[in-house]
Amino acid sequence: MREVKVKGVSSSCTLDSNGESHILQSELASDSQRNSSLNVQFTPEIEKKYVHHVYDAIAPHFSSTRFAKWPKVANFLSSLPSGSLVLDAGCGNGKYLGFNPDCFFIGCDISAPLIKICADRGHEVLVADAVDLPYRTGFGDAAISIAVLHHLSTQGRRKKAIEELIRVVKKGGLVLITVWAVEQEDKSLLAKWTPLTQKYGEEWIGPGSPRVRSPSSCTLESIPETEENGFGERKQDSGESSMQSLQEITSQTESYSGASTDVKNANNQQEYFVPWHLPYHRAEVSGASACALANGLAKKDDKKGAVVYNRYYHVFSEGELERLVAGIDNAVIVDRFFDKSNWCVVLEKKL
Repeated sequence: MREVKVKGVSSSCTLDSNGESHILQSELASDSQRNSSLNVQFTPEIEKKYVHHVYDAIAPHFSSTRFAKWPKVANFLSSLPSGSLVLDAGCGNGKYLGFNPDCFFIGCDISAPLIKICADRGHEVLVADAVDLPYRTGFGDAAISIAVLHHLSTQGRRKKAIEELIRVVKKGGLVLITVWAVEQEDKSLLAKWTPLTQKYGEEWIGPGSPRVRSPSSCTLESIPETEENGFGERKQDSGESSMQSLQEITSQTESYSGASTDVKNANNQQEYFVPWHLPYHRAEVSGASACALANGLAKKDDKKGAVVYNRYYHVFSEGELERLVAGIDNAVIVDRFFDKSNWCVVLEKKL
């Protein structure tokens, strides 16, 4: 065998005695890394349907329930030096934007209706994806991601979102991340969410519509949410169950399936549908919710007088958030804590 350079290819190839070329393992590894990077940019269908579409539909009602400031987040923002530029990735209705009057705030969220609410309140905001933040590297002094990462359905996308938060802050900048925990303080709460017991693969996370799938052997029943997970947030109305089905499909590669847990029992369950009840009297019921009902993305609960949506969550186990950060070179954990059913970390950018 002899080594030759192939025009247009960044690494070498070898030619055997028959003249057949074989791409070196280094080239394959490089291609795999590029493909993996591209894959995390594609929004999984489960996120489109059970996160993006849901929050677009319930935005005004959701906003009306989001006003209390979580103490740990408030303390973090209050501790920042005067004049700091703070980036809020997944800002929702903007309840933290402008919290510290001595700092400057910029927010983004994937939901255009929520961003409109923020803009109407005079905040500097735009629509953006958490895994592809539209800010230049080293732009901010600090960044926060509050209750966002648990809506991303693969480990690759969750890690990419963390990398983006680190990228957009300056050297020495701080990043606060909070996520829902599987270790709920109210142990009965997990039993009232709908567990996703089937692994979903490339058909959910590829671009565009999922391919035709065979009928599911399992129907998922949505159980009413009894309280909103968070730092002292008020409880939500409960309601009757609604039905959603999730098709069983086989993952073809680790980069597509991510680390979404293939659940064997309740002890290691981390994928859930958590319902949101939109009362019939809300004005938005006649808008996006009418389409969601027609398309089967929401169900009516006449007894409770509400349209019921399911929201996708990957709840984090102890140490999982830290393990995601461990593979990132330019950041260290400077604080970690568990607070009211949330795992939280504070990172510092080192490079």
